[in-house]
Amino acid sequence: MALYSETVMDHFRNPRNVGVIEDADGVGEVGNAKCGDIMKIYLKIEGDIITDVKFETFGCGSAIASSSMATEMIKGKPISQALDLTNQAVAQALDGLPAHKLHCSVLAEEAIKAALKDYCDRSGIPYDPAQFPDCGSCEGCHV
Repeated sequence: MALYSETVMDHFRNPRNVGVIEDADGVGEVGNAKCGDIMKIYLKIEGDIITDVKFETFGCGSAIASSSMATEMIKGKPISQALDLTNQAVAQALDGLPAHKLHCSVLAEEAIKAALKDYCDRSGIPYDPAQFPDCGSCEGCHV
């Protein structure tokens, strides 16, 4: 069996939604150099819909593929669906990740939630802090 699925390789070689949204409504950044991966997600939201999403990721192929897939999974969706996105769903959509790379899908989930929290904070939208738990995958991951 190959280490990475064709879907992972496709999203690594041809990542979707790469870039920056200059006037983003929400921005989330997670990871640090000690963890080896840094993800930054930018959201454009109109009403309750994520109309655009971009990412910048510094990291391995699994991190890039996870960022790409996660952005595809929330683009055009309501905020509530983006909040429900799990790292397991990202990994499954990629047709699996090696066990030692599952943290990449966790970072993708956390970056999206960090961007959504930033959107709520900027917009003065109340939220339940339990919606935005820390990932706990490594000390100091959240920027």
